[in-house]
Amino acid sequence: MSSQDKDSQNRPRGRPEKDQTGPTAEPEPTGGKIRSKRGKGGKAGTGGSQKMSKSVKAGLTFPVGRMGRLLKKGRYADRVGAGAPVYLAAVIEYLTAEVLELAGNAARDNKKQRIIPRHLQLAIRNDEELNILLRNVHIAEGGVLPNIHIELLPKKKGEKPGQPSQPTPKKSTPSKAGKTTTAGKTTTTAK
Repeated sequence: MSSQDKDSQNRPRGRPEKDQTGPTAEPEPTGGKIRSKRGKGGKAGTGGSQKMSKSVKAGLTFPVGRMGRLLKKGRYADRVGAGAPVYLAAVIEYLTAEVLELAGNAARDNKKQRIIPRHLQLAIRNDEELNILLRNVHIAEGGVLPNIHIELLPKKKGEKPGQPSQPTPKKSTPSKAGKTTTAGKTTTTAK
């Protein structure tokens, strides 16, 4: 018998021959730590599919699951569809991004690094659509838009101080059937 036949007789049947990677082998250098096959957290041997949140699936930052929970908890309707919290989160995320972008621009215009309520107020009131949406909203410490009425501005040099500026009257234009219109008044002339 050869030496290979003797080794195969000593080995238990049914198991293939392994290299020296068992418990008697020297561990690989890992910086003094023994690494498990599971990785960081989680159970070993899961099918490789990780849990993915609804926000990640929808490609949103705002929490879709929380929106769904609050829609159900608020009892706004008897049933809540699967798309409703996604749509709501997307709309709120868009509005938030829009307001923050405009407020950041207002802060930069005022040479500030931090957004304060005044910048939010300027951003909302200078945007036509956001102003309509948030018409009845009062922002604390927001102030008002800078605005001076025309009557309060200083007079031009050509005008007298006692007389307000008046629009020039329209010229009279003859019309059909001998009628003449002058600044909104119609007079009839005989021919």
